[in-house]
Amino acid sequence: MTSQPDNTTPATPSADTSGAAETVGSARKLQVRRAPKYVPFLVAGGLAGIVTAAIFTFMFPADEQFDPSSVFGLFAVLLILPGMGMGAVVALILDRQGRKKSETLVVEQLPDDNGNASAETA
Repeated sequence: MTSQPDNTTPATPSADTSGAAETVGSARKLQVRRAPKYVPFLVAGGLAGIVTAAIFTFMFPADEQFDPSSVFGLFAVLLILPGMGMGAVVALILDRQGRKKSETLVVEQLPDDNGNASAETA
């Protein structure tokens, strides 16, 4: 899950408007949503392109002029990028659905307590 500041609404106004840092205890709104990792989708799309290249290679009868491995290599090169593109489109669709299901939470910063340092390392 990722959390991103909600830029559409300002944080709770403080008494000091000189641009100083937010005071401890001020409330902020954060948007929490699930976001897919794009690299696994790109890898899966590339693998789908390679599998499709293998199917195209062995689906048609072999030609004596070309070696089957060179035909497979040509199809693999031609189909990896479209496969990766399809994986990226799927990831973008899932990302869009995650934005629709996002939640807005109000969080408040707690003061830093150095006396409780041993509890933070657990």
